[in-house]
Amino acid sequence: MKKVFLLFIILFIGILSDISMEFKDIIVPKVQKEIIEPILAIFPKKEVEKVVRVEKVEENKIIKIIRDKKEKINLSHIKPIIDTQIKPLCPLNRDVNECLPIDNMKIGNHIFIRIFKLSAELEVWIKDEDYYQLLKIYPICKQSGNLGPKLKEGDLQGVEGFYQITEKSLNPNSKYNLSFNLGYPNKYDKIHKRTGSALMVHGGCKSVGCYAIGDDYIEELYGLLEDTFDSGQKRIDINIFPFRMSDKIMLEYSDNEWYNFWGNLKEGYDYFEETGVPPKIEVVNRRYELKL
Repeated sequence: MKKVFLLFIILFIGILSDISMEFKDIIVPKVQKEIIEPILAIFPKKEVEKVVRVEKVEENKIIKIIRDKKEKINLSHIKPIIDTQIKPLCPLNRDVNECLPIDNMKIGNHIFIRIFKLSAELEVWIKDEDYYQLLKIYPICKQSGNLGPKLKEGDLQGVEGFYQITEKSLNPNSKYNLSFNLGYPNKYDKIHKRTGSALMVHGGCKSVGCYAIGDDYIEELYGLLEDTFDSGQKRIDINIFPFRMSDKIMLEYSDNEWYNFWGNLKEGYDYFEETGVPPKIEVVNRRYELKL
């Protein structure tokens, strides 16, 4: 009878917690351990705790920038805004080789990159078992153009969208120290007849459509990419957004010509924010689609 009652109590706790709570910390008498452990084993552990989201405390600063600019924002004048509630594993003043390994995260693990134009940030995320953790945020020293996608050769626009790089994307002989090609135009760009080439992330602090992060940072990032490819990752996803796509910031752009395009990008942005896993993207009917 005691066993039945104990089972009922544990099941009731599981229901209240949506059967997602991790029970390993429940303290029980030793005499009951042989009864309880097999029962606890059937409950899935809470996985969402592994998801690390970046929540900008600077959201109001971004909105102020938007509202202060009556005309288009010239990104060449934007200074990096880097201030997160959840800090990266590796601060800007430390080399990633000094920060890693941490737990299951080490040099060579799969990585994922996000770029935000309006806050001039390049994020590097590293895989930790099934989810990705924020490893480091690099400030973008110089970019050009305005918010919105690149449309044609010579428009000085930085790209926006979902891209992938391979080992062949790396360029050790760049006139800007080191660089890697973002893979523009991708399938989506080609369908929409967008033109242009050699859109890069590189060193230095000059830009005609590329993202320049300075010599020191490109050397560190480039080395990280090399180690990742050497360890077996074939493609690295790079998601490039105009800004952090919170509902509040999106509302500020509800009348913008690129609002629908940005809404499409937001689907991939939201997926990563909610799951901690980079979105798998395909192009269907002239738009980006999540491949679930």
